Amino acid sequence: MTTDPHPVDGGVEPPAGPRITVRTGSGTGRTRLSAFDSALGEAGVADVNLITLSSVIPEQSTVVETRETIEAEHGDRLWCVLAQAGAEQHGEVVWAGLGWAVDRRTTGGVFVEHHSGSEEALRTQITLSLEDLCASRGWDDVETGTAVASAECVDDPVCAVAVAAYEVQGWGTRG
Repeated sequence: MTTDPHPVDGGVEPPAGPRITVRTGSGTGRTRLSAFDSALGEAGVADVNLITLSSVIPEQSTVVETRETIEAEHGDRLWCVLAQAGAEQHGEVVWAGLGWAVDRRTTGGVFVEHHSGSEEALRTQITLSLEDLCASRGWDDVETGTAVASAECVDDPVCAVAVAAYEVQGWGTRG
């Protein structure tokens, strides 16, 4: 999904906002924590420190889904919106997902993050939250998207994640 930039006075385009990549993953491990790490690995963000954001999409941003591993050095900081769900009981299924809406007029937007035990319930929660958030902002012409992941516990703990990756920051210690 790409938002349509709108010209400002004099026809000059404002600077582009961030390129936000949305990715999903699921994983298994001997502990819930290692299942979470495995899911982050499948989503391509296992080797960065996640700094979670509250969900606002800056104006002029581009939101795209990807399966690529994020370009970062081991230990870099990643500003993101994160949905996660884990299970440890045999037969338990978990779903995690993100939904987003971008207002076509302002080009600003929002993410919502949810988790559930069923895909239908997850998608309903995402839809209802997006509808409420858009209505409270007076947005009636939006472009939307969703990304969901699931995991079923067979023997070991599992985790499902959905990540909206905003920006990678190093620590300023590299030469």
